[in-house]
Amino acid sequence: MPRWLRKQLMRAFHGKDRWQIRYLNECWFTFCKKDRTSLGG
Repeated sequence: MPRWLRKQLMRAFHGKDRWQIRYLNECWFTFCKKDRTSLGG
C-alpha cells in the first residue's frame, strides 16, 4: 500500500470519517485489481 494512502486512511480513522474511509478503501481495491490485471495474474 502506498505511503500516501496509508497516511490518508490513518487520518480518516482517527477522525472517524466514514465517507473518507469508504472512498479510500474503494481506491485501494481498484488499484489492486488494476495492478493484478496488468501483471497478468
